[in-house]
Amino acid sequence: MKNIKTTASALTLILALAACGGPPEEANVPEDPASPAAVASADTAVAPDAAATDAAAADATPTPAASESVAATPSPSATPTTAASAAATPAARASATAAPVAAAGPPPAFAQCSVCHKVGPGENGLGPSLANVFNAKAGDVAGFTFSNAMKESGLTWNQATLDEYLRDPRKVVPGTTMAFGGVKDDARRQAIIDYLKSL
Repeated sequence: MKNIKTTASALTLILALAACGGPPEEANVPEDPASPAAVASADTAVAPDAAATDAAAADATPTPAASESVAATPSPSATPTTAASAAATPAARASATAAPVAAAGPPPAFAQCSVCHKVGPGENGLGPSLANVFNAKAGDVAGFTFSNAMKESGLTWNQATLDEYLRDPRKVVPGTTMAFGGVKDDARRQAIIDYLKSL
């Protein structure tokens, strides 16, 4: 029984490190997500992370609020309703676009991050929790042991520092223990940063 636990732990660590230390992303990803090249590129980029994403999804538990909102969603009807016609008015559209929208969830680019990082406060994994990371001091998450390089980096995680760090972590903080090659694609990196801002 002990051998099974040891083997399972070793395989989990290997999968996590493989997901984080995968090959660098291609910089020239097409902008049109419906184009065949974009679909092929997305399939290639996401495929190595499928096992890690499945493992992360298995650890997650649905919240009652999410279940209730799905159950409470009415099915579409063929007849127009008063609410539908009210939403079509210019005033309704203007107020809907003016209100800030909370992040619906992590972007696909965050799947690789979620192998090691959790987003709940105090939920450290192989990497530190990313809750409230935006505008926080680098190397300062309670309950996580950082490398000396990260603790002494003097960084504060803002738009510029996150952008540079996520592009090439080892260049920005030489000696970091984060086994990750970086996100070379600007749009994918920005999607991750926008998500981190929402946490």
